[in-house]
Amino acid sequence: MSTSFTKSTARNIFYGGAVFFFLLFVALTFDTVQALPKRDNRANLTEQVARGKNLWEVNNCIGCHTLLGEGAYFAPELGNVYQRRGPEFIKAWIKAQPTGAPGRRQMPNFHLSDAQIDDLVAFLKYSSQINTNNWPPNIEG
Repeated sequence: MSTSFTKSTARNIFYGGAVFFFLLFVALTFDTVQALPKRDNRANLTEQVARGKNLWEVNNCIGCHTLLGEGAYFAPELGNVYQRRGPEFIKAWIKAQPTGAPGRRQMPNFHLSDAQIDDLVAFLKYSSQINTNNWPPNIEG
């Protein structure tokens, strides 16, 4: 027994599927828009954080580092560096670059002022507080 579709049946399946998936897309979009304010940390977005993000972009930090899983994998992920190391360590580390340790990758010295370093640290703190739903996963432990 073979079943064949008529053009009318095929058209109805196509349009029905298109409408179904369009409505699904709208529902998922609505859900995402409703969930974002609870997860994206926008309440803590300040001018200092914006200046730090600008420094991040101008100095192409993402060319070596990853942040929240995005970027290059040449240098460490910095999405949680604020929680792991704290602000004073980050400031000292940036000022001490390059360390001159033989055989190690070296971060250049960007000659940032103390205020610029504070801005960058504020951006890293802000980034560390974004609810990423544990992304990227910790594959080391």
